[in-house]
Amino acid sequence: MRLIRGLEQLQPMTKGCVLTIGNFDGVHLGHRAVIEKLAQQGQAFGLPVVVMVFEPQPLEYFLRDNAPSRLTRLKEKVTHFQKLPIDDLLIVRFNQAFADSDPKYFIDEILVNRLNVKFLVVGDDFHFGKARCGNFALLKETGKIYGFHVQDTHSFEIEEQRVSSTLIRDALNAGDLATAEKLLGRPYSVCGKVVHGDKRGRSIGFPTANIELQRENAPVRGVFAVTMTGIDDGVYVGVANVGSRPTFDGGTKAILEVHLLNFDQDIYGQEVEVHFKEKIRNEVRFQSIDELKQQIHKDVASAQQILAKG
Repeated sequence: MRLIRGLEQLQPMTKGCVLTIGNFDGVHLGHRAVIEKLAQQGQAFGLPVVVMVFEPQPLEYFLRDNAPSRLTRLKEKVTHFQKLPIDDLLIVRFNQAFADSDPKYFIDEILVNRLNVKFLVVGDDFHFGKARCGNFALLKETGKIYGFHVQDTHSFEIEEQRVSSTLIRDALNAGDLATAEKLLGRPYSVCGKVVHGDKRGRSIGFPTANIELQRENAPVRGVFAVTMTGIDDGVYVGVANVGSRPTFDGGTKAILEVHLLNFDQDIYGQEVEVHFKEKIRNEVRFQSIDELKQQIHKDVASAQQILAKG
């Protein structure tokens, strides 16, 4: 899969392509179904499959800290996309200039002149351009003029539930990791680099790996039984806390800390993946460090029981 980082890097596709556009947050089963069907069209036309995503996601640009929690950052999306039948991933920088552009410019210059799109799949609620006046109907109408077909993504359902990023966020927020896994098609996980923290966990006998979330908002909060990969080829078990550490400083930004069981290695700077298996409890503020330590012992025992089940 080729990465095209920005419209300035996009060279005209003289033979054309089949294209889908969206946020694809989570790259869940619904997204995968869209891309797999698009790949069938690509095969029929003999054309490359192109996926266009926006960075930051539009609501993140407009709402900032009030945007919906993000399921996957860009690097994670790329990893999941690489497992799908995609030839080119076009990453479009979403900024004020792009938001204010004429919808006709987006269609004429990007979709037609540069991508030479022959088959386009978007959600029927897709809007683009200044004041969001570009929409699905405009794309269909223009497609008839330029000779490209426009199709909506349709709804992908599991057990009569429409799979969506919003539904997955709601499940994660409620601590329902089983439902999130069913909709994602895999356990929910977070990738990031292990960075230096303030060593408070070490000072109370529970050293933690601090992992950069690189998200404005985290879709999970609380204490979880987890596994970690990315260190050698092993799978390590542990307890993770995602939250603001109210017993210590109670900040507003969520921090991911993982205490790995029976583990003593220097992993600073390594890129790891934390797989969330089951929620143990909500994050709470303790009256003393001793009370916190007692609870962590209980959390470790709970995690061991959960993870022993496989």
